[in-house]
Amino acid sequence: QVQLVESGGGLVQAGGSLRLSCAASGRSFSSYSMGWFRQAPGKEREFVAAIKWSGSSTYYADSVKGRFTISRDNAKNTMYLQMNSLKPEDTAVYYCAADLATRPIATMVRIGDYDYWGQGTQVTVSS
Repeated sequence: QVQLVESGGGLVQAGGSLRLSCAASGRSFSSYSMGWFRQAPGKEREFVAAIKWSGSSTYYADSVKGRFTISRDNAKNTMYLQMNSLKPEDTAVYYCAADLATRPIATMVRIGDYDYWGQGTQVTVSS
């Protein structure tokens, strides 16, 4: 089992940057595929990005491709989401998620693909 805590959210102007962190506690962080999701007010939670347990493979939603970068440091039990060129439509609560699945990371895009979730961190992008 793994516990997840997000941090790094905040208020930023359009065009700015933020880096989110997801700190994991528990055993075998390096065994987990990890993902970021987000949920805007009145909308369903949606996939943002995912990374393989080894960090060797990543996958992004089209809406963030080229602007966001997912990474992880298994020695620090931490995953990151570097968000650049932020837009008002990126405003949402961002959640990190983890699962022991070993299938290709490009298939890990649904809420049901992950067993473990953090509480979320708010990102607000002003225009």
